[in-house]
Amino acid sequence: MCQYSSVDGMPSPWHHTHLVSRAVGGVGLVLIEATAVVPEGRISPSDMGIWSDAQGAAIGELAAAITAYGSVPGIQLAHAGRKASQSAPWVGSSVVPPSEGGWIPVGPSAIAFDKTMPTPRELESHEITALTTDFVAAARRAAAAGMRWIEIHAAHGYLLHSFHSPLSNHRTDEFGGSFDNRIRLTQSICRAVRAEVGEDIVLSVRLSCTDWADGGWTIEDSVRLSQSLRSCGIDLIDCSSGGLVPRVTIPLAPGYQVPFSRQIRAESALPTMAVGLITDPEQANSIVAEQQADVVLLGRELLRDPYWTYRAARKLGVSLPYVPNQYLRML
Repeated sequence: MCQYSSVDGMPSPWHHTHLVSRAVGGVGLVLIEATAVVPEGRISPSDMGIWSDAQGAAIGELAAAITAYGSVPGIQLAHAGRKASQSAPWVGSSVVPPSEGGWIPVGPSAIAFDKTMPTPRELESHEITALTTDFVAAARRAAAAGMRWIEIHAAHGYLLHSFHSPLSNHRTDEFGGSFDNRIRLTQSICRAVRAEVGEDIVLSVRLSCTDWADGGWTIEDSVRLSQSLRSCGIDLIDCSSGGLVPRVTIPLAPGYQVPFSRQIRAESALPTMAVGLITDPEQANSIVAEQQADVVLLGRELLRDPYWTYRAARKLGVSLPYVPNQYLRML
């Protein structure tokens, strides 16, 4: 969950308090927010980054603290693409211009997200190739920082997702047109990151499994991409949806994205992670027990209750492998 609380991409005391409290709260994996691999890859100028060694060292302090309190530290590597250079949400949904510390967004094609957003600059083919190097350098820093889980963010209309979908990718070169061309960049990044970090780090990819829009990316496309990512060294698929185009109809309901996880798990032979309106411990437990996903990820529910895991354990009648002595009385 993005916190919009960084200066020059550096984690702040807020990040330490926010993230370590979830580790103290007993979650198995603390996955740090979308962290930009280059400055112009941030959603906002207040986003975290890992394009410098100084940022990597500071993120290493977060990883050490998360580990000390019993959780696995992970990080999501991202590039916001055409949805970059936005203000923090509590400031209002507005573009941050270069004169105020923003920048011109980039994308596979010069197609704006909507009429309120700037038209992105279309990336040159050599710039696209260089993005793999940027992700690899970020992954190297993440591994050196002690991250045991790295997720490649290819969802929600950000850069890699915008390459996937024919609604946002109108290129005619090797990165556009056919399905294989549109997924080429994601495959390249995944292969190169796996080669860089070795086999001991878990590597996942977050996908928008459908655009919820006619002519866009579909669940069938996501299955096909997931099948190809097995040979690229990916361990799991994080199954989300939407974000590419505005004003689409999404059938929001508890667990509404779980069917995507179930289908990709069944048809790609890759483990999956389920997300989206999962709030109740019995609901989360049944998703795993019924083999609809291998992992359940919580976002907003853990913002509401950092100690959700203890409440879930009590409700389900299970013991946790680690509870701080200071919190034993709450069980």
